Amino acid sequence: MRNLHAYWRMEYLSVPSKGEDDGNPFIRLPAHGDDRAVYIVHRAKYAYLILNKYPYNPGHLLAVPFREVPRLRDLGADERIDLMDLIAFAQDILEDAFSPDGFNVGINEGATGGAGIPSHMHAHVVPRWKSDTNFMPVLADTRVLPESLDATCEKLCACVAARLG
Repeated sequence: MRNLHAYWRMEYLSVPSKGEDDGNPFIRLPAHGDDRAVYIVHRAKYAYLILNKYPYNPGHLLAVPFREVPRLRDLGADERIDLMDLIAFAQDILEDAFSPDGFNVGINEGATGGAGIPSHMHAHVVPRWKSDTNFMPVLADTRVLPESLDATCEKLCACVAARLG
């Protein structure tokens, strides 16, 4: 089996810490002060939605609890409910913005389970379309994303505003 090295992700995962956040981007980004600059599209009581900086597909969102815990079961009941409601809301705004044919929703727990930041659980909400995978990732090791993260963020923020008034 061949290894796929994604060195470009290290910049995102190893940004120097500011204060006591230990460099965790899921703690650092919501404290930034400008949600759109860091691609946060919505905040709920216990969690927030942020665009994945390295998306599998356009609109790939992460539902992230504000509290740093490694496993879903470490969240309190209210936090879990808020996170699940946020995942459903993510699907709503992604349908409004992009009309996907389906979704992948998943949680990778622990480094062995595939978590890029194992100390802070989060859920992926990935919109999918028929035939959304082509030859580029397979033959050219390249993902084709039809719009910038800035444009996607603006579109999703507008959908949030339309739904919440």
